[in-house]
Amino acid sequence: MTIKYTIQGLLIYAAIAGYLLAFFVSLLGGKSAAADKKAGPFLQLLGFIMALFAFIYRWYNVGHIPLQNLFEVFLALGTAVYPLGLFCRYVLRTPGRLPDMLIGAVVLFPAGFVFSAQPQHLPPALQSWLFGPHVAVYVLAYVFMAKAACQALAQLASKGIASKTQPLDENLLSPEQAAHRMICVGFPLLTLGLVLGSYWGKLAWGDYWGWDPKESWSLACWLLYAGYLHFRAMFGRKYARINCLWAIAGMAIIVITILWVNLSRLFAGLHSYAT
Repeated sequence: MTIKYTIQGLLIYAAIAGYLLAFFVSLLGGKSAAADKKAGPFLQLLGFIMALFAFIYRWYNVGHIPLQNLFEVFLALGTAVYPLGLFCRYVLRTPGRLPDMLIGAVVLFPAGFVFSAQPQHLPPALQSWLFGPHVAVYVLAYVFMAKAACQALAQLASKGIASKTQPLDENLLSPEQAAHRMICVGFPLLTLGLVLGSYWGKLAWGDYWGWDPKESWSLACWLLYAGYLHFRAMFGRKYARINCLWAIAGMAIIVITILWVNLSRLFAGLHSYAT
């Protein structure tokens, strides 16, 4: 564990503290006074502002969009959680403020304490207009899938699994329904990331697909979520627990794609710059 005694590090730690304080204040507040209920969202907003400042500072410091290595990717994930949480609540009409707070702190932890913040030169393969869009859509997709996995875990932990005969209430979705809506948004982003990566591979390496370990696990991730959507379309909420297991398994493959593939020597490939 490495503590970063820099402006960058202090901003990240402030963001983590904001998210964690927001989580515990909201969790312990329960049905307390309205003023107490506003403290959690306010602290979450402060955490997001600190993460956003850290992201902008990194962008200014390295001179390119900070999505090159795992430090920058986790920083981007921690920054994206809050606005995507607002999108889910006000556009998709799904719950999940508490999981957003926790996800924000968890994904910022590797940026703050694990991975080096040393600026790196952008290699020739990444000096392409596709660099930003390709990685950015994956970052957005991963946040949606992480939120969906949290909803799936909440559904499995609850005793009352929604039956297939329960009407769809737009104002009060079950966690399983919320997970499905989030995956329906995240899956097209995964697809776009895969397509952009394939086209970029053709431009950079001369082939659309090379079965690089990162490519292979990204494809496995896409196939699993495609299987989930197919299963959900066939059976709806009849097998809500199985739907949730699909969502959790998809998140597990995302973790493998981000961490194990990038860090393990067994999977060294053309995407090794991500470490």
